[in-house]
Amino acid sequence: MGLYTSLVSKFLFPVHEFLKRHNSVALRQQMEEVQWWSADHIAALQLQRLRELLQDVAINVPYYRDLFAQLDFDVACVQSIADLQRLPFLTKTDIRANTDQLRHVQAKGLTRFNTGGSSGEPLIFFIGNKRVSHDVAAKWRATRWWGVDIGDPEIVVWGSPIELGKQDRLKHWRDKMLRTQLLPAFEMSESKLDQFIATIRSVKPRMLFGYPSALTHIACHAQKRGMTMTDLGIKVAFVTSERLYDEQRSTIGQVFGCKVANGYGGRDAGFIAHECPSGSMHLTADDIVVEIVNDAGQVQPQGVAGEIVVTHLSTSDFPFVRYRTGDIGVLGATPCSCGRGLPLLQDIQGRSTDFVVAADGTVMHGLSLIYILRDLVGVQSFKVVQETRALTRVLLVVNDSFAPDTVTHVISGFKQRLGSEVSVVVDLVGNIPAEKSGKFRYIISHA
Repeated sequence: MGLYTSLVSKFLFPVHEFLKRHNSVALRQQMEEVQWWSADHIAALQLQRLRELLQDVAINVPYYRDLFAQLDFDVACVQSIADLQRLPFLTKTDIRANTDQLRHVQAKGLTRFNTGGSSGEPLIFFIGNKRVSHDVAAKWRATRWWGVDIGDPEIVVWGSPIELGKQDRLKHWRDKMLRTQLLPAFEMSESKLDQFIATIRSVKPRMLFGYPSALTHIACHAQKRGMTMTDLGIKVAFVTSERLYDEQRSTIGQVFGCKVANGYGGRDAGFIAHECPSGSMHLTADDIVVEIVNDAGQVQPQGVAGEIVVTHLSTSDFPFVRYRTGDIGVLGATPCSCGRGLPLLQDIQGRSTDFVVAADGTVMHGLSLIYILRDLVGVQSFKVVQETRALTRVLLVVNDSFAPDTVTHVISGFKQRLGSEVSVVVDLVGNIPAEKSGKFRYIISHA
């Protein structure tokens, strides 16, 4: 660790967190101890924290006070994590309908947040200092797994125009102190990409952070320009907020000469899991309970795919208890070779809207369609929108090497997977914009 990085990590950032009334420094130190506990010891801590959360919200959160009374749910009878199954799921619809009732009666200084709303309906919710402190600590712990720390030079490729508009003067100086530079992911023109590459070469960051699609786009542009990026000393690229595809991991790693660390979570659900250098996705089990449920809402065992449901144990100010994320995943059973006792998320298969439905009702992952498109000669980028089971639209950005008869090949391949009666419309477009959040979604299904 360099001298300046040490100064930031051990003094300047702790002072920054103290002034913001966050106890993330002590929490990170505790989390670094907990990660090496046995699985049983961590599970006991989870249960203890779950009881404390439920006891608090049963008294101080009107929504849960009323709900527990209706269900005759006695928090004192909670003996295991499985007792959570006696409670209903919390959905985005529930939150929208009960926003005020979900506030803790003693909560102060709550910050308003919202999800990106890529489904068309942003979710508005609130977060208190306790939750922020735990999220900062969890991310900080995972960052240090890779031999980098707060204060190491960092390039962040992130954000929507709205988020970037919030970069006030105070945050500007904080980012300079932490040696973090933000590049806007929502604008990826040729000239902007040239600027991004020049900035990365100038900064020589120790770490990158961003959407996998955005970092891949920059990496491919560097290849196109013949720019060498492996000599900058980049140690790791942290990616999150989108599904990470194998070819993206390979491209980012090869172009920037670094490891790629996947992260999974969200503003609403919290910091759920992060990849360790041994290649496993560790759940933040000291903060979050994760359940995997099927379409009927039944909890599934390890190794079986289902929707990811989370209970964040540090959200009493605005509780997320059995919150349905809309993401599909699988819990792992085999301990990681790194020795951490934190349980594993074996697979993250994407959002439920990353799956498509064939005409006969068969549900399949969007990769089944992506595989048809990604290796086609002349295709620079693509997006698939399943409007209905009967209509799928394919957006393609192509170059001069794209053969006109390729459209027929695409339509034929899609019909083989979705059904011969399905209408497949291929539109050749100049560009495919990212979502308002700055993310890019390859597959969107409304079916």
